[in-house]
Amino acid sequence: MDEIKISVRTLVEFILRTGDIDNRYGQMADKEAMQMGSRLHRKIQGSMGPAYQAEVTLRDPWPCGSYQILVEGRADGIFTEENQTYIDEIKGVYRNLSYVEEPVPVHESQAKCYAYMYAKQKNLEEIGVQMTYCNLETEDIRRFRRLYTFQELTEWYTHLLTEYQKWCDFSQEWKETRQASIGAVVFPFPYREGQKDLAAAVYRTIQRQKKIFIQAPTGVGKTMSTVFPAVKAVGEGLGEKIFYLTAKTITRTVAWEAFQLLKEQGLHYKVITLTAKEKICPLEETDCNPLHCPYAKGHFDRVNDAVFEMLTQSSDFSRDVILAQAEKWNVCPFEMSLDASVWADAIICDYNYVFDPRARLKRFFSEGTKGAYLFLIDEAHNLVDRGREMFSAELYKEDFLALKKEMRQHSRKLTRSLEACNRQMLEWKRECEDCQLLDSLGAFPISLMNLAGQMEDFLEESQDPELRKKVLDLYFSVRSFQDIYDRVDENYRIYTKFAEDGRFYVRLYCINTAANLLECLDKGNSTVFFSATLLPVKYYMGLLCGQMDSYAIYAKSPFDREKKLVLVGTDVSSRYTRRGPKEYGKIAEYIRKVSGKKRGNYMVFCPSYRMLEDISGAFSEICPPETEMICQTSGMNEEEREAFLERFQQKPAESTAHTLVGFTVMGGIFGEGIDLKGESLIGAVIVGTGLPQVCSEREILKGFYDNRSQDGFSYAYTIPGMNKVLQSAGRVIRTAEDTGVILLLDDRFAQESYQRLFPLEWAGYRYCTLRNVEEQTALFWAEVEKSD
Repeated sequence: MDEIKISVRTLVEFILRTGDIDNRYGQMADKEAMQMGSRLHRKIQGSMGPAYQAEVTLRDPWPCGSYQILVEGRADGIFTEENQTYIDEIKGVYRNLSYVEEPVPVHESQAKCYAYMYAKQKNLEEIGVQMTYCNLETEDIRRFRRLYTFQELTEWYTHLLTEYQKWCDFSQEWKETRQASIGAVVFPFPYREGQKDLAAAVYRTIQRQKKIFIQAPTGVGKTMSTVFPAVKAVGEGLGEKIFYLTAKTITRTVAWEAFQLLKEQGLHYKVITLTAKEKICPLEETDCNPLHCPYAKGHFDRVNDAVFEMLTQSSDFSRDVILAQAEKWNVCPFEMSLDASVWADAIICDYNYVFDPRARLKRFFSEGTKGAYLFLIDEAHNLVDRGREMFSAELYKEDFLALKKEMRQHSRKLTRSLEACNRQMLEWKRECEDCQLLDSLGAFPISLMNLAGQMEDFLEESQDPELRKKVLDLYFSVRSFQDIYDRVDENYRIYTKFAEDGRFYVRLYCINTAANLLECLDKGNSTVFFSATLLPVKYYMGLLCGQMDSYAIYAKSPFDREKKLVLVGTDVSSRYTRRGPKEYGKIAEYIRKVSGKKRGNYMVFCPSYRMLEDISGAFSEICPPETEMICQTSGMNEEEREAFLERFQQKPAESTAHTLVGFTVMGGIFGEGIDLKGESLIGAVIVGTGLPQVCSEREILKGFYDNRSQDGFSYAYTIPGMNKVLQSAGRVIRTAEDTGVILLLDDRFAQESYQRLFPLEWAGYRYCTLRNVEEQTALFWAEVEKSD
């Protein structure tokens, strides 16, 4: 018999929620407080005496014909007082308890579920519920008690489970339809060389519940090679839900199209793409409360019906479908999409929905939850820096000072709390010349907890919308900092620094993200990391999961190596000591000679905007009449980016067959995630090794690994830089029909430390100088024309 497991908390929050979405009140943080109050839980439980049973696991199976629902959870406490048994439900909150006049209905419903289960188990005719609210700052306690007969609880619980069974009946019927459709699905294309082995490796990894790292060169067809075996694995019961994670909108679209191709064969699969709140919000300004947003008012009264209708009428939940359904039911499209994701078979989304502690889908990844999830992580090299950002946090001294000045006329208590935090940061500021590592934060976290409590009180009382917004902004920054502080361990460094604009901040910097990422990945069955740039693979294993026994595979490129020329210019450098008009002139001459041998479109990738200006300026002085120049500019909007790319996709008139040279910044918006096939791009000139700019945080990262007897320079500079180089070079050859030149301009590319990071597809690269680059390029194009 199939079994659908659900926690008590998830059940009651899903079925019994009502009312508005409202970001105006401090209660929003209480959900997080519940997760953080475990220490206080234990303290309260320990104070209740030896007869108090703490953390009692309770389960109740609910038969539904061909399957059963298993409701389970842990009661915080069970005790007997004057021959009356009570279930104790403890909630840690930041709110002043004087505002808690009665139990929150959803909280009390959790306790009632446990009361029903325990009374049923022990044949009790009556049982009590005690709601214990504890302020996390002051440790003050307020309790509420109520008695229920078993008959009352039975009627209430039966109604609750009957409501939930409607969803489970649908889910089971859909699962049978889905599973029956998977068997007939076949790989939608003829397998390219190595592609079948790649898909088989993904399937075996899922089958063994392991992790795999795939270096997948452009053209391998990595999206379908991961999606197809994952779907097949679901068909064999090896997983239940696929998360396709990527940092780029374009790759989310490619993943969506991959599922659509399989569905054309008759696959029944509910696929949803999650869009960021700011991008899917129908209003000009995202302000989630009933005063400013008509979709927020009464959202929870309508959203379950909206989701159920959508689930039963469609299996494709694109952005447009979600917006239309939200408009029909007058609900928030973002929140509705998150609810719909619970019932989807595949979720295509950004990394943060799985990993970011401030944004992850708590429906799937909260403490104590686990599922048969299959994680497909595209462009996984991006997860290193993204992970560091997600698990780091900072606070600015000026934010405390500015709010303190605002609050002087409104709240003495809050002003004093702000002053305490500002005073501590002032001490650090006086000791800091530019960047200062700290061994600890001292009493600062306690000051922050006091401040959070005072801000909670203020938000309960204040009716001033502008002031409330200012308090709420800092409040969320403080709460985020506190959440990250709870994670600080040997993988972190704490430092203070002056920002470029002169502001002073303290930062919790997560350097090795493996433990934090693994915390989320371990909630699923298997993980597939894949990218065209996962070299060296041990570096990524160490940072993305820390499990060095994970599988690894280098997918073979199906492209003809003879159609690609990789040249290393050894008589030029982008080192700081060599930069100047003479060197820029040599680089410009290289560009002229390479682009002059075959008319077409070329991109030049520069280390920075400053060098882009200098090199493009030098090139403009020698630019042939038939060659056109365009340059990326800082802060390009979406329309400008599209216009820039459009120039590469335009076919010039045959009579004016000209050459286009586009100057861009390496690691920027045109260095990754763009797809210029065929004649859209026939050459890439890469200036420099892509080394990140020397800065305090990079030096901290370098020191972190040096202190562990590892190559800190490689971790902080060489490998991240080469990743940008490889991504830029990957813009040239996109299909089996493509032909092109990759020119690496820096003598450091001749060093072994860089060449060991070259991909296998660059085998046969050649050295060149300004004297012979024209000859080598002309010879390559002549050989290409001869073979055609």
